[in-house]
Order: sequence, then C-alpha cells, then structure tokens
Amino acid sequence: MPEAMVASSASEATRGAATQQVDVAVVGAGFAGLYLLHRLRKAGFNSVLLEEAADVGGTWYWNRYPGARCDIQTIDYSYTFDPELERAWQWSEKYATQPEILRYLGFVADRYDLRRDIRFGTKVTAANWDEAAERWRLTTDNGASVSCRFYIMATGCLSAPKPPEIDGVKDFKGEVYFTGRWPHEEIKLAGKRVAVIGTGSSGIQSIPLIAEQAAHLTVFQRTPNFALPAHNGAAPADRVALLEGDRAGYREQARMSLAGVPWPQQMAVSWQLSDAERRERFETAWAAGDLVYILTQLWADQGVDVDGNALLADLIREKIRGIVKDPETAAALTPHDHPFGAKRPCLDTNYYATYNRPNVTLVNLRQEPITGITAAGINTGKRTVDVDVIVFATGFDAMTGAIMAVHPITGRDGKSLSDVWANGPQTYLGLTVAGFPNLFMITGPGSPSVLSNMAVSIEQHADWTVDRLIAMREAGLTTIEATGTAQAGWARHMADCSTLTLHRLANTWYTGANVPGKAWGVMPYTGGVGPYRTICNEVVNRGMLGFRLTGPNVAGQCNDGEIVRLQPDVRLVLNMLADMNLPPIESLGAQGARDFLAEFNNSRPVGRPVGEVVDGTLPGADGPLPYRLYRPATPGPHPIVVYFHGGGWVLGDEQSDDPFCRDMCRRTGMTFVSVGYRHAPEHRFPAAAEDGYAATRWIAGHAAELGGKPGPVMVAGWSAGGNIAAVTCQLARDRGGPQIAGQLLVCPVTDCTFDRPSYTENATGYFLTRSLMYWFWDIYCSPADRTRSARLAAARKLEGLPPALVATCEFDPLRDEGVAYAEALAAAGVPVGQLRARGHFHSSLTMVDVVITGVAARVQMADALRRFAGLPPERKEGDEGVRPRSDRLAA
Repeated sequence: MPEAMVASSASEATRGAATQQVDVAVVGAGFAGLYLLHRLRKAGFNSVLLEEAADVGGTWYWNRYPGARCDIQTIDYSYTFDPELERAWQWSEKYATQPEILRYLGFVADRYDLRRDIRFGTKVTAANWDEAAERWRLTTDNGASVSCRFYIMATGCLSAPKPPEIDGVKDFKGEVYFTGRWPHEEIKLAGKRVAVIGTGSSGIQSIPLIAEQAAHLTVFQRTPNFALPAHNGAAPADRVALLEGDRAGYREQARMSLAGVPWPQQMAVSWQLSDAERRERFETAWAAGDLVYILTQLWADQGVDVDGNALLADLIREKIRGIVKDPETAAALTPHDHPFGAKRPCLDTNYYATYNRPNVTLVNLRQEPITGITAAGINTGKRTVDVDVIVFATGFDAMTGAIMAVHPITGRDGKSLSDVWANGPQTYLGLTVAGFPNLFMITGPGSPSVLSNMAVSIEQHADWTVDRLIAMREAGLTTIEATGTAQAGWARHMADCSTLTLHRLANTWYTGANVPGKAWGVMPYTGGVGPYRTICNEVVNRGMLGFRLTGPNVAGQCNDGEIVRLQPDVRLVLNMLADMNLPPIESLGAQGARDFLAEFNNSRPVGRPVGEVVDGTLPGADGPLPYRLYRPATPGPHPIVVYFHGGGWVLGDEQSDDPFCRDMCRRTGMTFVSVGYRHAPEHRFPAAAEDGYAATRWIAGHAAELGGKPGPVMVAGWSAGGNIAAVTCQLARDRGGPQIAGQLLVCPVTDCTFDRPSYTENATGYFLTRSLMYWFWDIYCSPADRTRSARLAAARKLEGLPPALVATCEFDPLRDEGVAYAEALAAAGVPVGQLRARGHFHSSLTMVDVVITGVAARVQMADALRRFAGLPPERKEGDEGVRPRSDRLAA
C-alpha cells in the first residue's frame, strides 16, 4: 500500500475519537514493536502500536542510504520465537541489505496480521502519568490521544539522527541528505561533486557506493574508525549447518552467550600466544568477515586489557597501510585514539580501497577543521571545496535520543524524564525507571542493547516485559515501579561492568560523547547478554526484587534491594565454581586439598611476563625453604617485597600466587620474592610464622645477591600469608630487625573470633566458608595457641610497626577482622590505609587471570608499596578511572 494511503487510512480510523482506551500502548514498529504487538495480542491484551513512519521497519524504514546493511549475520539477526517463521523466510545474503530487512519486517507484519493494530503516521508528542487513574495519557500529532495502563517504548537505540553542528548549513544551495533520513526516491549522484561528512558506520558503508557514482567525492573525517571487510555473499555453510543441525540448541547458545551470537568463550590470553600464532588467528578472523568473531575469538584479553587490545589493533593498522596506497591518507585513516572495539567497528566493502580512486579526496578535520558551509560548498582552515551535494553521515543521538524525543515524559509527582536524566540515564535493568510507573523501555540504556545481537536482546526484553504483565494481571496488580534502591544498585553494577571493558577509554556514541552537552557515561550494559538474562530471571525468582507493585483489591508488595552486589566477573567465577559442584575442601583431607589446589592452579593461564623469574632456596627456621623470585624488566637494583602465599597454613607453595606476584612486580617495578613456608599439620604453629621471619631476615641480608636494592624490605601476604606478613613485622620489631619499610596485608587472618558479622553473613557461598576456616585453624594450631598465632591487638602491642595497607573484601568471613586490625594499628599510631573492595570475595584480588575488576585494588596496592619504598605512584594506561574507594584511617 502506498505510504500516503497508509497514513490516510490511519488518520481516518482515529479521527473524531476523543481518547483511545487500551491496556498497552507501544511506540515504534521496528523489530521490538512488532514482536511486542504479537506477544501482547497472544496474551489477550488490548494494544495499539504508534509509529511515526508510514510503514513498519523502525530504523530500517529510515536508514535507506546506499550500502546500508546489518553487521550481524542475518541467520542470527532474525526472530527466533516461531520455528515456522524461520522456515518460511530465507535470507539471500550473509549480511542483508536494508531493502531485504525491510521486506522481512513487512513479511512478519503480514504473517501475523499486525498492521491492523498499528497507527502509522502518528508521533507521540507527550506522555503523562495520571496518578488518580493509574494510566498513561499519550498525546499524538495525528488522531486520538491514547489512555493506556502500560506504556512501552520500542523506539530503538539508533533512530534519532544527530543534527549537524556546522555553521552555514542553511546557506548551502545544493542538495543536502542525511544517512539517517535518506529519501525514499532514488537519488542520482552521477556527474556531481559530493561531500560526505562523517566516517562512522553509515559513512563507511555508503562512501564506496557514492564514489562509484560521483564525479568527485570529498570525505570529511574528524575521527578515523576501525573497519573490517564483510566478505559478503551467501551465508557461511558452517554456520548454516550448525543452525540446521540443532536449531533449538543454536538459539539457546545465542541467548546465553556474551554477545547474542553463539561463539564460544575464548580462553587463550594474548601473552600465551607467539607472534606467529596471534597473526594466524587474526588472518583467519580477517578472512571470515564476521564482526562478533573478530571482537571475541582471537584472545581472551583483547576487549579488556590495553596491551592485549593493542596487539590486535596494530594488526588492523597494518592492514590499512597495506590497502591504502598514499601513506598520508593511510595515516589519516588509521585510528590511534581508542582501543579496537571501544567504538563499534564497522563492516565494509572496499572502504579503504575506495581512497585509492582518483576521484576521492580525504580531508582530515583534525588538521583542518570545517570553518563553515557556504552556498557553494565547504570551507576549512586550508581550502574551499565546491560541491553540489552534501551527505551528513554524522550519526545518532544514541540510546536516549529517541526516548527523549517524546517530550515531555512526566512521571510520578510531575517529574520529567528529561530532568531525571539530566546527568545521564538512570534505569533498573535498562527496562524501567524509578518514579515512572508502568513505563517500560525495550533495549533501553542499562541493557545490553547495542553491544549485543539486537534481535536476541529484543526478544528477551519483550518476553520478560509481557510475562510480567501477565503475572500482574493474574495477581490483580495494576502498577509496577522500580525502587530507588534497586536503580542505584543497578547504576553501581553498570559502573562495575564498565571497568571490565575498554569502552571507558573512548569517546563514542556508546558514552554519549558524540552529542554536545550530553552527559558522559557508558550507556549499554557491558556484562553480556547471557549474564544479563540470568539477572532478569533472578529478579523474578526473588519475588520481583527491586520493584514496588500495587493493585486495587490486593496487598501491595515491595521486595526492595540490589539484585547484584558482587562484581560482575566475581559473580561469574562463583557461578562457575558452583556449577562444578566441588566437594568441600575440608572433606578432602590435607593432602587431598593440596592435590586439588595444584590441579586448579595448573589449569590457570601463566601470569604475565616479567623481566626474569628465578627459583631457588633459602635457609628457613628449620631447614631450607623454596622461593620464586620475580624481577622487573627495568634496570635494577629494585626494592624487594617478601611475599607469603595464602592457603590457611595448610595449602599452597611459592608458585601458588604466581599471576598475582607477576602483576604486582609489573605494577610496582619491584622484585617480589615469594616464599614457600612449612605447612600444617606436618608443621604446626609456630613453624609458618618462624619461617616467615627467617626468610625475611635472610632476604634482607642478601638483597644485593638477589639483584635487589639494599636497605629496608617490604612484606606482603594474602590470607594466611597476610597473617605471616603481619607477624613478621612484629617479630622484626621485637628481635631487632630486619628493617621493614611497609606491610601489605591482603584479606589477612588477624583474629580467631568467629562471631563477627562477616563470619555470619559470608558463612557459605563464597568459596572460603566458615567451616573451612574452622578446619584451617584446627589443623594449624590448638585453641590455646590461637591468640598467639593471630597476634591480636588486644593481646599484643602494635606501636612501632611499619606503615600498612590492609585490603579487605566485602564478601569474606575475614573481612571484619582485617578492618579491626587496621583500626587497631591506627589507634597505636601506625600509618595505615584501608582498601575495602566492594563486591569482591576472599580470593578476588589475587585472581589476576579471571577477576579483572580487581585491577583497581591492585593499582592501589602497588601505590602503597611504592609509597613505602619512597617512590612515586606508577600508572599503566587503562588504570585511570577504575580506582576503588580508599579510607585512610591515619596519615
């Protein structure tokens, strides 16, 4: 049906009606809106869908620019809710063009007879919550207003074009087009001088096709972007075979994956691979032409570690230089201002090769910014470019733009969403906003949305929302609203997740940095599609945690709280351990526990390279002790840190905490000497403590032989090793040396009182359990010796000890005793700082290979050790902005 007829039909259907009364109103007829309408209808809700355009399609209705395609393979970028639909539609290409995607959405609308409940050509101009009626009142620019119990915004993440920010646009006398609002009729560019401003996704896709038509094309680029060849064609046979072989299993893997596409989790880290192995993996990915593959399948640290990412980025930069013949143009097209993947990379067809054409010129706006647009063309600080056509490929006001375009959205107590979001969007799960009852957003800010296969995320969001409406109806509930506590907790979780990735290091539309005046922040949920899905399910399973629900004839309910308090990677580690269904360590016996730990450590990747690793032995209190020395790559001599491993005085050795020692060696620029002390039950208290003191005294006396800097040493330890480090400092003070410049105590054992709150709150579920601690204590020493072994502040004076940093974790039975020991040190006049690691458990801070959110804490630990040694802090790129809160108890 012609667009004008569709719009006319919609207008006639609603003309004269005062207010349209429905259960649910949906805005947006793209992927999300169409599926929502289908689900709502099947669930028996009276619904209407309001769409500004003249037909279905959403962003694929408006984005008709040359070369517009999806960048997720179309076998994945498809609805999965109906197997019959999947069989009825066959995609013609690996990456479908905009016209084919639009036909697909039209096919879906027809197959399920959705258009009869869609008002086309209708824009919502205001949405107001009616407190008395408990309904939303929607004002439209065409036909009747709408009164609805529930209001769902399916407006899309990339559907609000960003206006140009250049003076003189209105003065230009030629043709002006926007990739985000491309005309529906054919645009003829043959023989014309064309300018394209912007080299984001739409620019990169359209530039090669425009160059084939235009007499001359001038591309104005402010920021170069990474682009990868799509190698478009038929859908890859291997992926099709996987899908057809087990369609249900394939789709389920996608739903539980990190990106919504069923690629496995890559385990190898960059430093484990040789240059040749990394290059082989890269060439395979480059040839595959798959965005998700190259973003996830090369090495495990490519998206989370600056150094691992740089290895991949350099390989892509090498490709650009190999394709673009002019070195100056190649340099301008090569990104250096952001990590690969921190901005969304683009899939292209002949993009870089296009700059080899004689009719294409690149203008680097970093060197010559546009000063204005005139009637005849574009002026920069160095040249005037006369053009007939200007194409603005300047992107979108992403994530929030389409939502805020409905203005005002007024919630409870007359609060405007524009005001509430003035400093950045705040949501619960990316689905709801506190203070705005019965309002839902599909793939809103705070959900995986643009960092995922949108088709998978849309179906999950729509299913979760409609299922909640069904449950409310059955329970007689009429309103649902997120609580402020839950929303604030989700904001913290979002911030925690963002520290896992490198998105925080780029100015991009993911963060709102492309829109002047927009609050900066990582808007999509970076924790992954599968983890997000499990969190949404957990909200339901825990009685709609974080929501307040009411109804006219039923008791209201509010199960308030935070759905995620653990750091995201800590949560994954604990879930993995729970899935392994391991027997309690204390049930294995001492040797069985040691064997288990050795097997576990052997499965972990080797830590990062340092300058040198040397194994040796030193004299302990009663015989030789093994040690492992980690020397920095920088010229020495270096200050020395004597390190004691954890393991409850029963488990572990000088190699157990290898990744942690390597990381701290790199961060501090100091030599770490990890000592293997004697263990119980063969050697009970005070064997470990005496070994710790003897090793420290010997290392301090042989610093030069070890390549270290003579003078005071530092001591550090984790868990039981923290106890040994603390006791060593006390013994060194009491026995006349050696001189110790500072102590780092990580989750230390400093008490033997089991009635502190942290023992009760964290008794189970966090790997180190209360019963395991009982077992460690029973093996290590008798009850009569425990006070002496722990060196309690109440039983021992603490004056005159070296400065300390005490690190504790929120979900750790030992948390409160570490805090108490730090407070006792401060009371005794010892300079001490506390690092309280929110969302971490006992092992988090030393699990360098898997708990990335521990980086901030390790930076602070390294700072403390350098401060003890009289050195300034040292920073690695990527450390900034992820530091935890530090409570200094004394100067």
